[in-house]
Amino acid sequence: MADPVEVVRRLCIRFPPRTPPPQRSRPPRCVFRTRLRLPGSPLSLRCRALDASKPAAVQGEQCEDDDDEEPYFSVTSSRLSEVDYLGESTKGDLNVRRRHLDALGGNGKSTLHGPIEEIAWKEAREAETLLSDLGIADPLTVRNSPRGIFCTRTLNLRSISVIGYDMDYTLIHYNVMAWEGRAYDYGMANLKGMGFPVDDLEFDPDLVIRGLIMDKVKGNLVKADRFGYIKRVMHGTRMLPTRAVSEIYGRELVDLRKENTWEFLNTLFSVSEAVMFMQMVDRLDQGLVPAELGPLDYKGLYDAVSKALFRAHVEGQLKSEIMAEPERFVEPDPELPLALLDQKEAGKRLLLITNSDYHYTNKMMNHAFNRFLPNDMGWRDLFEMVIVSARKPEFFQISHPLYEVVTNDGLLRPCFKANSGGLYSGGSAQMVEKSLDIHGDEILYVGDHIFTDVSQSKVHLRWRTALICRELEDEFNALIQSHTQKEKLVTLIEQKEIVGDLFNQLRLALQRRTNSRPAQTLSATCMNDQELTESMQKLLIVMQRLDEKIAPLLESDGELFNKRWGWLSRAGLWDKSHLTRQIEKYADIYTSRVSNFLHYTPFMYFRSQEQILEAPIL
Repeated sequence: MADPVEVVRRLCIRFPPRTPPPQRSRPPRCVFRTRLRLPGSPLSLRCRALDASKPAAVQGEQCEDDDDEEPYFSVTSSRLSEVDYLGESTKGDLNVRRRHLDALGGNGKSTLHGPIEEIAWKEAREAETLLSDLGIADPLTVRNSPRGIFCTRTLNLRSISVIGYDMDYTLIHYNVMAWEGRAYDYGMANLKGMGFPVDDLEFDPDLVIRGLIMDKVKGNLVKADRFGYIKRVMHGTRMLPTRAVSEIYGRELVDLRKENTWEFLNTLFSVSEAVMFMQMVDRLDQGLVPAELGPLDYKGLYDAVSKALFRAHVEGQLKSEIMAEPERFVEPDPELPLALLDQKEAGKRLLLITNSDYHYTNKMMNHAFNRFLPNDMGWRDLFEMVIVSARKPEFFQISHPLYEVVTNDGLLRPCFKANSGGLYSGGSAQMVEKSLDIHGDEILYVGDHIFTDVSQSKVHLRWRTALICRELEDEFNALIQSHTQKEKLVTLIEQKEIVGDLFNQLRLALQRRTNSRPAQTLSATCMNDQELTESMQKLLIVMQRLDEKIAPLLESDGELFNKRWGWLSRAGLWDKSHLTRQIEKYADIYTSRVSNFLHYTPFMYFRSQEQILEAPIL
């Protein structure tokens, strides 16, 4: 272990200080400037720290305090930004002023002299050592962990000026069993009041996972691959065999545009609804639904379930119970407020855009944030603008009236323009862009709902997007635990592939011989009919015995995550699930929780990973 003082000294030489020391008084609109003197070093490093309260244009202005010396670093402004070799904006990149390179021994004269490949290799090794000595995981290690941030489209965080956040299941993570369990209870009580038989039914969250699709016409819950082919089906609460799946859906693909048929489980809020629907399908099939409710088909049953659950949310009893005991429903995350504080101090303007009303939002955010923030900060201090009752997804599509929340009691006043530091209700995304003078790919929006949050903000506004999916942590850990079984399964499949290839070649040789044509290889030509037949028989028996081993292993693949549905991200051994396809299509990055940003930096450059060409297995 290196001497801590030496480690810090070496780290400071390479990077500007994370937080500037207390500043001297300075004229308005001046960019912070920090002077750092290292122990035992004659160098005095000056850097320009970003002022989170100033827009990007101000950050690039010349400082006018009593120190006339120019800072070593400058930040690329929107006006001077270009596009890099990966197609990302260079806005926000830090630059070294060339005239100061001599003071650091650079400019091609000392430490930077020589082939860049050799210099980079040396610097990378030193950086790894420094990160290790400080107990900071390198980006590759972090990415390959349950708390990693995964990238589908390259994203330069430095070029992002505004980060907007959803609240429920994004900034606030609920205990699914508690929150969805109570939603289920209220929904079932409403169904009972409508005359449905719900006695003895209990909430079972393991019945469903995010990314499944309800077939409202057939009363099924299905799992589809990335192309829409249906791989697994549950009718009511009973899983159907593969043969039945093929008979029902052999010629049908999932098309989410057909909203009268398909309902995608976009979020954890969908869990209670899907459980209710599947359980009531059982009751309908058993003939237990009273005749006075009318002749109900599965679609009518779904509508009744949806109405009952909607009432549970709208009537306010559920949220009142949660507001009375937030500690029972909310899972605290002490790192979360600090991650947002890093972003704010790095010059990002943070927004909260939620469909929840003001009273509920204020209560939840107070509970989840205030106790973890430093210096008596409150959650409102983190955000440039807060918008409640946003009515997403319409918020991203059309304009609604804007109201300002003017009292702690939630009194609303009509207004026509949103201002920095304001608290509003309604409005639209276009209004946000106009107020902040920012648009398109300078905004990153973070949410848990693939359609309401991620898809619509990207499709209509071309905002950059991040999806929060808490189940990724369980999936990642389950994949690690199942690694040995996966290796065994893959080995058996590869052995069958090799044996099968030889079998197919011998079969082709026999076919050609039957038609008086030469075999494709000399060896096959030299084999007589009996040798060909016996070899094929032996290989066929080997493949059949391999199938007996492969089938149960393949069937159990993913059981560590969910016994009915298998993996969240896959539909089969290698193929991606429909959920994964939606994530790849609409989310630039995705991760399990917002606090994972704390393990990176607000200046991270996320690069999309290599897409592997997958060959079919025979």
